[in-house]
Amino acid sequence: MSSQDRLTRAYQQAKRISFNNSDKFILFSDCHRGDGSFADDFANNRNIYMHALNHYYQQGFQYIELGDGDELWENLSFKDVLEANKNVFLLLKKFYSENKLHMIYGNHDMVYRNPSIVKKNFSEYFDTVLGKKMPLMPELQFHEGIVLENFETQQEIFLTHGHQADFMNYVGWKFNRFFVRVLWKPLQVWGIKDPTSPAKNYVELIKVERRIKKWIADNGNKITVVGHTHRPHFPKPNDGELNFFNDGSCVHPRNITGIEIENGRIALVKWLIDTNKDGFLQIVKEYIETPQKLSDYNK
Repeated sequence: MSSQDRLTRAYQQAKRISFNNSDKFILFSDCHRGDGSFADDFANNRNIYMHALNHYYQQGFQYIELGDGDELWENLSFKDVLEANKNVFLLLKKFYSENKLHMIYGNHDMVYRNPSIVKKNFSEYFDTVLGKKMPLMPELQFHEGIVLENFETQQEIFLTHGHQADFMNYVGWKFNRFFVRVLWKPLQVWGIKDPTSPAKNYVELIKVERRIKKWIADNGNKITVVGHTHRPHFPKPNDGELNFFNDGSCVHPRNITGIEIENGRIALVKWLIDTNKDGFLQIVKEYIETPQKLSDYNK
């Protein structure tokens, strides 16, 4: 099966969510939540991520994670990931309890294609205060793709991780997982980059993006949002560019990036630690690309 066929299958089998211009979504991907060790890239940005996620929860956003949320290549056990990020998962549970949590799997959490593994990992957790097991997100589901359907305009937004355009990270993901787990995790502590990741291999990154753009061009320039390469991308409407979006990642050095959909507009944002005028550290949001009307795309 070609990369084009894999993307088509993800689109055709996608979970469909109806929305209108009053609905609000935040899209993050590639958190790579780890075990808190020196090899855990997410640990550096955990506080930024928590602050941003709390903001979006308080503002009534729905949360969509576009894959690679959990780092299950480097870590043998999800239990270690849960213990290191329990506050994160309890915040995600708040979205889940209000039916505002939508999850997509990527290559680093490809095992979530199996509902029994999802149930095993997310059904319960141990509450150290109460001294007993408590429900976490027992009915949580992961999908390969999600399609947001605006029932007012009939416009579609296709969301997926993007590893469908990357043969070794889709078909050969178990092979790559073996090398990352056995070889590259120990070396990562010493700063050696993982060559299996397109985010750290520019040649492969360009190939992956080119394949996704071909699918978009062959499918009516459908608005498509992916992650995987960790490289943010945001086309301006009516500039002749394909409607290819990438929300970046949550493991950039000292910042996280994501895509907001709010009031019928789409924007690329960055959350980072900055100083105020008095020299105090604070977490702030900046627009990488300011909000653009969704209705201006696909014209």
